[in-house]
Amino acid sequence: MVRLPLSSDDLARGRRLGALLRDARGDRPMLQVALEAGISPETLRKIETGRIATPAFPTIAALATVLGLSLDRLWAEVAAGDRADAARLVS
Repeated sequence: MVRLPLSSDDLARGRRLGALLRDARGDRPMLQVALEAGISPETLRKIETGRIATPAFPTIAALATVLGLSLDRLWAEVAAGDRADAARLVS
């Protein structure tokens, strides 16, 4: 299967998602959060820095659970950035 290149919107959304997860992690060690979510610390680092812009849904669901985040709230905040970006283009 050939994976299509990510758009600039996908990359921006991935950076927003990563920043939200990083903020939610706070002072908790990356290793602890990653292990509790069942992923590697390297994967968590890549998600938090936006290098994995489109992580799998089960990965985000596991991280949200460990971090005590609602998936609805998480998506609303990521999507809010999409609306803000669109508004800047129209203005």
